[in-house]
This record gives sequence, structure tokens and C-alpha cells, in this order.
Amino acid sequence: MARKVTVIGAGNVGATTAQRIFERELADVALVDIVPGLAAGKALDMMESAPVVRTDRCIVGSDDYEIVSGSDVIVITAGLPRKPGMSREDLLQKNAEIVRSVVEKCAKQAPDAIMIVVSNPLDVMTHLAYRVSGFDKRRVMGMAGVLDSARFQYFIADALNVSVKDVSAVVLGGHGDQMVPLPRYSTVCGVPVTELLPADKIDELIERTRRAGAEIVELLKTGSAYYAPSAAILSMVESILLDAKRVQPVSVLLDGEYGIHGVFVGVPVSLGKGGVERVIELELTDSELELLHKSVESVRENIKKLES
Repeated sequence: MARKVTVIGAGNVGATTAQRIFERELADVALVDIVPGLAAGKALDMMESAPVVRTDRCIVGSDDYEIVSGSDVIVITAGLPRKPGMSREDLLQKNAEIVRSVVEKCAKQAPDAIMIVVSNPLDVMTHLAYRVSGFDKRRVMGMAGVLDSARFQYFIADALNVSVKDVSAVVLGGHGDQMVPLPRYSTVCGVPVTELLPADKIDELIERTRRAGAEIVELLKTGSAYYAPSAAILSMVESILLDAKRVQPVSVLLDGEYGIHGVFVGVPVSLGKGGVERVIELELTDSELELLHKSVESVRENIKKLES
């Protein structure tokens, strides 16, 4: 039986994600959007590219959630994008209404799927999806750490004028201004960045990583990032569908790891066909752990706002 991925939301992030999965021939794709004709039109456009990109995979689009049925993975990108001057948290209540409705419909159509949440504020929306879906915690996760780590990785490579292929970077915590890039665990061919760059330059790269999404929003004026987010989603989907067991930073529900209970936050995990198959605990210094817990408290505060 062919693998199937559903992408909810046919905006820039959702449509580009669908295109990447389709062209990589990872799975057949269902694209859903509330706007009549939008998902169907974009899906048809992609299908007409199939002879050129040489894929026999199928992509369909609709505003009807019946096409979600049979999905192995559901990617939720639906929601309002940020505008200049907005934080991810500014989207809290509006996107909560959207995500709640989407998750209810998806869980009904594909109760055995693995759910990846991309809508902002990421960690809070993932928490909401978990509560609404009733899914096992291993099958609900948020895409953030892969994106944030990729951004940190790029900034390091650019600063050192080396290939991004030789850079490995780690970012923990919530997907927001309190995220925790870890230079001690970020390396170039195994050499820690702390041995290659001065402290002030590392601090500069950390701050740019925290503001990377806002930097793009400010440049675009009328939209937000989608090329890098869709690439990060693809990496997660690929690891799940191929049971690759790749270790990636993902927003997951912690149950005592890092001294954190009952909150979705970004930490390294192994992703496979079962979803989150293992949470990996890094040895953190007291200061790193303090920053992580501070990031967690920011997520908790937004969950309280959502539930009040």
C-alpha cells in the first residue's frame, strides 16, 4: 500500500512542503485548505509537473477532509502567518481556534496517523493538538528544532566560510525568543564552535538565530519564511516514513527528561515509523539547563493563556 502524507494548509509553507514530498517521491500527498479551489488548483499544477520532474506519485487537493483518510503522517501548517512587528505568541488565540478545528477533523479521518504541527506559536499549538486528538504522545510532535538548528548551522558556516555540510548545530527549547542554541554541542567536523569563534561572535549568531524568523518577516513585509520550514518538515517526514531513526530536535511532550514535566518543548529525539521513538538527554551545564527551563516557562505561560 502506498504511503500517504496529508498537508493541512495550502499557503506557502504547506504547498512547498507538499511539493517537496511529491518531488522526492516519498509518498502520495493530500493537500487540504479551507479556501475552495486553492488546494485543488495547486495540486493539479503539481501533478502537471510530474512528467518533467519524473515522479509517478499522486497529489490531490480539496477543501473536504475526507481525503485525509488513510494518512500515515499529517502535517498541520494551517493558521495565520506573522506580520512585521508580531511575535509568534501574538497569534495564540486566533490560531488556536484554527488548529483545534483542524485536529478534530484529522483525528476523525486518520486516527492512526502521526501528527506534525507547524502552526505558531509552535509548542503551544502542539500541546493543543495532543489534547484535542487524544493521540499517544509519541504520535504528536512539533516542527521547530530542525528549522532553528538549520538556521544556526547556516549562520555558523557563513561566519567561518565553510561548507554547511561540515557543520552540526543543536538548538533546544521553545520555538520563540527563548530558544536555546547550544554552541558547546555545535561543531565543525567534530570541533566545537566554541574553539573556532570568539564568544562575542557566538553570542551574535545565537541572537540572530533567535530572531531568524522575524528577520525574514521584516524583509518580506507581507509573509513569513517557507523554504527552510518546508525543508525541515520534509526531513522529519522522511525519517518517519523510511523508519530512518534520525536524531533531530523536535518539540515533544516531556515526562521528566531534563527535569521537565508535561510540556511540549524542543529536544533531540529519534524519529521512526512509531513517531518519537526515543528522547535523548544531553548533559547540560547549570547555565544551559537554566536557559532551557526559562524557555519552558515561557511555553507554560502561553498554555495558561490558552486555557484561561
